[in-house]
Formats: sequence, structure tokens, C-alpha cells
Amino acid sequence: MRGFFLDFYPLPLPRYTWLHLQQKGKTMKHLATVLTLLITTALLSACSDTPANTFQGYGEGEYVYISSPIGGALKELHVTRGQNVQQDAPLFTLDQDFEKAAVKKARHELQAAQNNLANLEKGKRPSEIATILARLKQAKASSALAQIEYTRRVKLISEHTISQEELDRAKSDYDQKSQQVHEIASELATARLGARSDEIRAAAAQALQAEAALEQALWNLNQKKQSAPQDGLVFDTLYRAGEWVPAGKPIVSLLPPSNMEVIFFVPEPLVGSLSIGQKTVVTFDGASSPIPAEIYYISPSAEYTPPVIFSSESRAKLVFRIKAKPKIKDAHLLHPGQPVDVTIPALSP
Repeated sequence: MRGFFLDFYPLPLPRYTWLHLQQKGKTMKHLATVLTLLITTALLSACSDTPANTFQGYGEGEYVYISSPIGGALKELHVTRGQNVQQDAPLFTLDQDFEKAAVKKARHELQAAQNNLANLEKGKRPSEIATILARLKQAKASSALAQIEYTRRVKLISEHTISQEELDRAKSDYDQKSQQVHEIASELATARLGARSDEIRAAAAQALQAEAALEQALWNLNQKKQSAPQDGLVFDTLYRAGEWVPAGKPIVSLLPPSNMEVIFFVPEPLVGSLSIGQKTVVTFDGASSPIPAEIYYISPSAEYTPPVIFSSESRAKLVFRIKAKPKIKDAHLLHPGQPVDVTIPALSP
């Protein structure tokens, strides 16, 4: 397997070889030496004792980049590189002075809108209603007196004691006092009802608008402080406290255990025998024991191809990228870029 990539990655010639090749009269001699060196290396690689069902690969991690949608100065960085954090652990805090002032303003505007709505729904104040009630009592008393005067003059007109004109004046005064009672009574009913329905609906809409503005201000404030969305390793921190961070720029990169994977390459003759969910065993330097992993991705196309027309011989030089996931409990043992050997027991000769 180690000699598999010779067709794609020629071994670099030592620097001294190229220097000697430039000397006059020695070009052919050194060229023969270089060719001998390459052939010897290829033969040694071809004689590797690596099992046919074991393939070389490396660890790979898919990082989660944590940022704030709102820019600001980095006030506090709560984590360091290489630190393991739990879900909801604080990661960083940006300056929040502007957002705090916006929240305070939104709260006052909401309170004002709610007070205005309550005032319109309640109608007149108690003292104003008491004044209207007093006027109503006075109007009723005047109307009652006018009724008595009118009744008395009806009797007098039958006795021919008063003129018709005097009776008409009494009747007009009684009618006016009665209408005044009805007018003040209607005014009292209106005062108790409060504002018109349209005014109340407008005030209610303003209160809802102020409430939404407060929610938006609180959201902006909360975005200045970010926490870990899940357990993971702090792979890198990209800013220092005091630096200005543009909106959307990552500040912390996390590597959750579930995002760790193993990538390895399988030659074309063997890729057809692999399937999603197939079990593998991963070994690496320093491991006390192999760890299991499961294939979850098989590349639909070759990763490397030689610049020749395909034939039965050249197809053997094609390789396909395979990805496997270790168990969550074993993922912390792997590191991005770490060389590994992947064994597929199902391919045992």
C-alpha cells in the first residue's frame, strides 16, 4: 500500500543531487544514480508488510465557529485554547453599553404605551365623573321644579287666571330642563365608557409595537454574550480582549466530539465491497487499544486519477475517499491531522 501513491507523488530529489547534476561532464552519471535511488525506494515500498485490508488515513474535525451577529469590542474571553467546555458554558462577551441603553429606552416606551392604553380604557377620572354627577343632580332638581310650575299653570289656565302665553313659557322651561337632564346623563355614560373603540385599538397597537421593540432590544443585548451550543474542545480563539470584532466574525472555534471523523483512502478494486455502516478498526501511535469506527461516507468519484486512458492496469491506481465516525466516547482520543491506520475486518483475505 505504501507504494500505491508513487505514480501521483514523485519522491523529491535531494538538494545535493540537483547541484551535482549541474556540473559539466557528470550529468549522465548522476542521473543514473537518481534513477537507481527511485527504483530502490519503489521496490522497498512495494515490499511493505501492511495487510491488504488496512489503509492509511488521518483524523479530521468539523469545527463549529461561534460568532456574534452584532459587532463590538471583545470585553471578556472566558475560555482558552485546548480547554474542554460543557454545553451552555460562557465563551465570550462583547461590550454591551449601547444595547443596555436601548433596552432601557424600550422599557420606558412600553410602559408609556401601556399607561396610555389603560387611561383610554378607564375613561374619565373619578373626580371628573363626580362633577358630572353633581351637574346631573342639579339638572334633575331644576327639571322637577319646572314640572311643578308647569302643572300649576295648567290648572290656572282652566280657571282663566293666567294667559296662554304664561302657560307656554312654563311649558318651554320644563322641556328645556328635561332635555338638560338627558344631556348630562348621556355625558356621564360617555365618561364612564372611556375613549372611542378606534382610539383604544390604536393605543393597543402602539403597546404591542413597543413590546416588540423591547424584545428586539433584549435579543440584541443577548447576542453580545455567547455560550457553547454543545460540549466540545476549544480548538482556537481568534481574537483577544479589547480588540474590535466585526459582526459575524468567528471568535471561538469548537470541536465537538460528534464532529470528529477518520478519513482514509481505498483503491478502486476494493471500493465496491464497502458499504455505509460497515465496521472498521482504527489504530494510531500511542493508543492503548484500537477504537471502532463506522463508515458513513463513500466518495462517488475517484479522488486521484493518473493522466492516462483508463485500462485494467490504470484502474488499480484510482483511490476513493472514505469517511468513518468513531464512537462519541472514543472521539476525544483522536486529533485533527493525526495519522491513523484503518482496518476493515470484512476485507480479510
